[in-house]
Amino acid sequence: MVWFRRAVSFLELIKFEHTVFALPFAYLGMLLAADGWPSWHAFAWITVAMAAARTLAMSANRLADAALDARNPRTAGRPLVTGTIAPGTVWVGGAVSVTVLGLAAHELSPLAFRLFPGAVVVLIGYPFTKRFTLLSHFILGATDALAPLGAWAAIRGSLALPQAWPAWLLFAIVTLWIGGFDLIYACQDIDVDRRDGLYAVPARFGAGFALRLSAVCHALTTVLLVLLGFAARLAWPYAVGVGIAALLLAYEHSLVRADDLSRLDVAFFNVNGVISLTLFAATLAAVLIS
Repeated sequence: MVWFRRAVSFLELIKFEHTVFALPFAYLGMLLAADGWPSWHAFAWITVAMAAARTLAMSANRLADAALDARNPRTAGRPLVTGTIAPGTVWVGGAVSVTVLGLAAHELSPLAFRLFPGAVVVLIGYPFTKRFTLLSHFILGATDALAPLGAWAAIRGSLALPQAWPAWLLFAIVTLWIGGFDLIYACQDIDVDRRDGLYAVPARFGAGFALRLSAVCHALTTVLLVLLGFAARLAWPYAVGVGIAALLLAYEHSLVRADDLSRLDVAFFNVNGVISLTLFAATLAAVLIS
């Protein structure tokens, strides 16, 4: 069936399975805001909002980078480049995502709905940042970090300090965590980024510097995770989860070297997926026994 093949190609295009990176952190924001498990209504709409936001972001990313992807051997096989999927299909997918995200925000809270237009601007705009700033890695991280912030806003209806300290700590944690592993990921495109004049830390300063900066980001991520435990007064399972996450981050960095990126996919996809799920499970256990 044509529509089924198009749907499969679209999901492949946006790497829908990678939602596992950010979705658990949205749930962390939800759990901490609710101080336990929220209503099933909130859980369902937060899940819908996350899926829609990521679909919108990846649709915008693929459309914005189609010409760049075609010139990069690593990305030249993407469905939009090969013609497996038409640009119009991606535009429709993005439009549907915006609509669903707006509906989810409306269902969650007045604050979430007020923040919706700004979130859309960020989700659509972040792919263009690598054309003019070396901060693009961390802008990507901050874009994903809107997930726990939005979940907190949906439950609490406020992001004001000091009550929202856990939400803002989560925002910083996700920004550094994802920004850090995007630095690793970008190491494989050094030559292409230099040729195309794109702003990426590895292309500008080399893979060695990028990997060291990534390690600093992930060390700070671990420190902030510890601070979050104190700020949210989380029980002992959370500390166990942070310890496991710290070990996994160290393992991630052991897999890649400036002169050997052969195991980068394992570090980027497998390890980071386990980290996010581990932290979610540990936080869930902590809030349920407290």
